[in-house]
Amino acid sequence: MRQLFCALLILTLAACSGSETDYSEVSIADLHDQMQRGELSSEELVNWYIGRIADIDRAGPALNSIIEINPDALSIAKALDDEWKASGPRGPMHGIPVVLKANIDTADQMYTSAGSLALAEHVPPADAFVVKRLRDAGAVILGKANLSEWANFRSSKSSSGWSSVGGQTLNPYDLSRSPCGSSSGSAVSVAANLTSVAIGTETDGSVVCPAGINGIVGIKPTLGLVSRSGIIPIAHSQDTAGPMGRSVRDAAILLTAMAGRDPDDAATASVEGHHDYSSNLTADALNGKRIGVIRSWYGAGSDQRVADIYAASIEKMRDAGAIIIDDINIELGDMYDAEYEVLLYEFRADLNAYLQRSDAPARNLADLIAYNDAHAETVMPLFGQEIFHEAEAKGPLTDAAYLTALETSKSISQTAINELVAEHTLDALISPTNGPAWLIDHINGDSFGIGSSSLAAISGYPSVTVPAGFVSGLPIGLSFVALPWNEKQLIEIAYAFEQTTGVRKPPEL
Repeated sequence: MRQLFCALLILTLAACSGSETDYSEVSIADLHDQMQRGELSSEELVNWYIGRIADIDRAGPALNSIIEINPDALSIAKALDDEWKASGPRGPMHGIPVVLKANIDTADQMYTSAGSLALAEHVPPADAFVVKRLRDAGAVILGKANLSEWANFRSSKSSSGWSSVGGQTLNPYDLSRSPCGSSSGSAVSVAANLTSVAIGTETDGSVVCPAGINGIVGIKPTLGLVSRSGIIPIAHSQDTAGPMGRSVRDAAILLTAMAGRDPDDAATASVEGHHDYSSNLTADALNGKRIGVIRSWYGAGSDQRVADIYAASIEKMRDAGAIIIDDINIELGDMYDAEYEVLLYEFRADLNAYLQRSDAPARNLADLIAYNDAHAETVMPLFGQEIFHEAEAKGPLTDAAYLTALETSKSISQTAINELVAEHTLDALISPTNGPAWLIDHINGDSFGIGSSSLAAISGYPSVTVPAGFVSGLPIGLSFVALPWNEKQLIEIAYAFEQTTGVRKPPEL
């Protein structure tokens, strides 16, 4: 399989690398400054990352975050270096390595598998729209990241970061702890300095949870800011790709390259005029901003250590001039049950459509269920596919049960945010992103303790998570949520918090 070829390629190229410079924790802007001065080339940077992946991801401590390296990465980087010398950079992403979650289509020498052996050699006929945007911006697609198989929507007993193609991704802060899912490999690759930036995808928590647990920045955009075409789906009413970086600015630079109207994704028709989300970022952006403090997140009160980090974060924002509106009450009623019903219906419909459009070896969900049953020893050694069976039992998207659930979930989530923002004239809402990472458990599956992703995920509104503190060396994130299409201000607020606190600390590897 090509994964084996890529593993050998990594080791070969790493052995050829003579660079003694360490590019860990170096920002995109600083990398570009070095490229501008002729001190660094994209080819050298890509080669350095390939060597680091060989040392850390494939050898000790074997984080297992990268499924495969792009065999064309070095040649692409060299061509971009030649272009820079001839005509200058295309923009801030020129020559910068990006890792993609393995559910994002690339029509090249890599596979788009969703982590499943059923699609282990699936090469789509075209790049996802977001990949086209990245290539046009001059980014180097470095490789594909491991993920929770089928984006954690196969079994209720699944283990975040495990897939039948890639095995178990490990948390770089504690190898016994979960990296959270489903964009686990994307987050770990950024946290461990195996790439400059990465892209994950989220339906409910799969960008912000792994970002928070791995001590990096993750942006879950407004539904429709980033195209979903060419991305293996769960549910079109909640799915979005999102950038991950070690800093707010790096994630914002990547988001700028990703966003845009796509004629094949109707949700992007509402995208406003182009924004540079990395511009006008200042350390004083919290001054005068009205911040609503949510106290009723999932698992609220379950960990006093997280509560203490939350309290300290609030005080730092207050010291930075923010106006804090505390004790925000939210009633969510049947939102979670309605969401799950929506996901089951849309997963079947959306996945079937994707498999047919992309000429995949499996043509529908029923085919995947049959494949998994026939290859249970390798595909399902740890957990089953009961969610697949639940989804396959659902009818078309014209069913009254689906339409009612969709209306309920959207109405509750959007109304809750809209009314709070209007009542208190808020610029953003905040809540803890995550609790301390739980132990990896291949018997019982994930054991989430604290989470706050659902309100933004179900409503389709934007959220940004930023490192806020540590519990016993494990990262805790703080999430900022706002009204739709408000990414510019939300990112400015998140940047100011980041600059005020300076919490990011890389794992010791």
